[in-house]
Amino acid sequence: MRRQIPFLALAAAVAACSPSQSPSNAGQATAPAAAPAAPAADARQAKSLELYRTLYKEQQWELAAPIGKEVVDKWPDSAAAKEISGTLADVTAKASDIATRRRLVALWSYQSGKESGGDQVTASIYSSDLAADKRVRLILRRHSAWGQSVYLFGGGKGFECKGTCSLAARFDDKPQKIAAYLPDTGEPALFIKDDKGFIAKLADTRKLSIDVTEKGKGPRTLVFEVGGYDASKFPQLAKKK
Repeated sequence: MRRQIPFLALAAAVAACSPSQSPSNAGQATAPAAAPAAPAADARQAKSLELYRTLYKEQQWELAAPIGKEVVDKWPDSAAAKEISGTLADVTAKASDIATRRRLVALWSYQSGKESGGDQVTASIYSSDLAADKRVRLILRRHSAWGQSVYLFGGGKGFECKGTCSLAARFDDKPQKIAAYLPDTGEPALFIKDDKGFIAKLADTRKLSIDVTEKGKGPRTLVFEVGGYDASKFPQLAKKK
């Protein structure tokens, strides 16, 4: 009598001879297909566009500019990018102007207090030299007893100037001759003779250049970014009686 192979044993043998499937492959075979990324991108575009519209309406140019740029850079062919592109150049320019204005304002320093028995207010700004030891200060000063003065204050031995000397200056590249003189005190300063006219020109000037010669050094041009000057922080003083 022929022996028969049990059914369960036969099934096991067939399964063993079948191609095996690794656990990782099995997982891949049963995992659902990944959802498309487009809906998520569309949602981000819509959110950014809505935020840009809000900031534009509120004239928050510095906040709106980077958001608009991101949309245009990431999704250049989208409807959101097309809408934003119509105003982005103007928004970016306004944001840049605000940042520049803030930087220029921060260059000025204003002080008030008592000096030699009188009230004094000053407005000052350093020249644009990168090296601190080369910087020269432009100082506007009002004193209740001494009156108004404008002068350059440097380091070292001061400036070359005999009697009343003439300095070549440029107010936003508009040439101007400035009469100047050295103080009797021997300080490293150079006073501007027409202080009133000089201060009046500052209101409409962004960059001031003055050619000077410092003692023991060669001639050079001092550059002051004066566009952030605020006349309201340099008030008139009542003269001391």
